[in-house]
Amino acid sequence: MHRRTSPLSLVLLGLGTFLLVLAPLLAWYVKPHAAVNPINIDTTAVFTGRGSYFDTAVIKTVQGKRITVTQQVRGNVEDSERSGRAVWDVTTSVDTDKTLPAADPHDALEFFTNRWVTDRRTNKPVHCCGENPRFEGDAYLKFPFDVRKHSYQWWDNSLGGAVTVHYRGTKKVQGYAGYRFTATVAPTKIGTRLVPGSIVHEPRHGQVLAEEWYSNHGIELVADQRTGRVLYAQTGPRRTLRAPSAKKDAVVLLDSRKIAFTTATQKDAVKQAKKESGQLLMVGQTLPIGATLAGSVLALAGGVLAGRRSPRPTSASTPPLPVLT
Repeated sequence: MHRRTSPLSLVLLGLGTFLLVLAPLLAWYVKPHAAVNPINIDTTAVFTGRGSYFDTAVIKTVQGKRITVTQQVRGNVEDSERSGRAVWDVTTSVDTDKTLPAADPHDALEFFTNRWVTDRRTNKPVHCCGENPRFEGDAYLKFPFDVRKHSYQWWDNSLGGAVTVHYRGTKKVQGYAGYRFTATVAPTKIGTRLVPGSIVHEPRHGQVLAEEWYSNHGIELVADQRTGRVLYAQTGPRRTLRAPSAKKDAVVLLDSRKIAFTTATQKDAVKQAKKESGQLLMVGQTLPIGATLAGSVLALAGGVLAGRRSPRPTSASTPPLPVLT
């Protein structure tokens, strides 16, 4: 009796094999291609806090005023596609209640534009495409994908250099947990500025090249582990002027213990992080694990059925003819 393989067993074996091959492809090929910095980003983050600033209208530092920082990030799709990098144009405005809404840069306490260019996969700075200034470090607008529990080099735009931010455990932002990092910045000379001598206690001189100093009471960042998106950011900037070669500050330009993401900015960041993290989780874990389990079951079922071959019908044998004598 001849036996033949069941068509169903072949189907199950083929489908199971396909899923077993698909699983590692999803984890090792599709996920890395999905975990890339976007080129069509368009986000706005708003920070608020209270502090002191130098009011040019009264020529003195005023205390206890509300300070608002608005940071807009837009991807330059054309330059990104041409270079193969993530090219983001960043506009930052520091305002008081007098200069809000942050529409006219001429009224702001500070207003500056930057171009941030990164490798889309590693988030490392790439020095091309009109980058401004020359950034260094591991992170600036976001952390790398798959954030680790160790220190990172975070670019501080006010300092003009990278600051080591240290891992401090986890923290929930709007009910969503992320990795928390902190740092401080000691007083550092960051440049010079030509000002009237009277401002820095040098009334005998009409104009002096005053030294500009920067420090930070405390930087706090909370990042989504999978995407590196910043869920919460807090900074405590202090900018002062000193007379040339002086050891003490002469005037405070800006000083705040805490300027942080508004609640609306936190909620938007968490919403985006949940969406993006869920997509990466599905491609990197959920689908590969599901494909492996389903593929194993189907392949096993196909193998069992193949071992139970169905009998193939054969033609009936011809009875022997009687012998005629």
